[in-house]
Amino acid sequence: MSSIKELLTSFDDEALLAEVQTRLDKGDDPTEIIAECQAAMVEIGALFSAGELFVSDLMMAGALIKEVNELVLPRLTAGGMASIGSVVLGTVQNDIHDIGKDIVGSILSASGFEVIDLGVDVSAETFVTALIDSKAKVLALSCLLVSCYDSIKATVEAVKAAGLADSVKIIIGGGPIDETVVAYSGADAMGIAAQDAVDFARGVYV
Repeated sequence: MSSIKELLTSFDDEALLAEVQTRLDKGDDPTEIIAECQAAMVEIGALFSAGELFVSDLMMAGALIKEVNELVLPRLTAGGMASIGSVVLGTVQNDIHDIGKDIVGSILSASGFEVIDLGVDVSAETFVTALIDSKAKVLALSCLLVSCYDSIKATVEAVKAAGLADSVKIIIGGGPIDETVVAYSGADAMGIAAQDAVDFARGVYV
């Protein structure tokens, strides 16, 4: 029997969803299923970087992740887990990639956080409004395009201009993100894996 990772990396949608449902029905931990999907997405990202996959493949993988989430997320919330805190999440302005963002959102939700997912191509002002409305202490920004570093910087600056610098901590992530971008943008930290966002949020709230 093929694993979830193998089925996702081979884009076998029917077999993937059937396997996820079987695992859930057996009582497997939903967070383990999400972790396997995350591992598959890391491999898919590496293949894309190596030129072995195309943008269309990334879009297909993202669509599959969303279908998996529709099966898995209700099992995560069914237990009535008390929320640790709120996290505002989104892909910065002028970037429409959502695969990594969706994985991070799933892992955060699985770990007990309330996630306010603003979607993609989100303006700095929209992020600030969501932070104020939700009183979230963590902002997680996704960016997959080098051309959007300025969007990260503009968002960080907008958060500070709104007087939220002392109450909100910002983590950024995405394929091209490194410590240089953290320093340039003024963010507090960067994440490579989705679990990094969870660890960061826990450090803020717990």
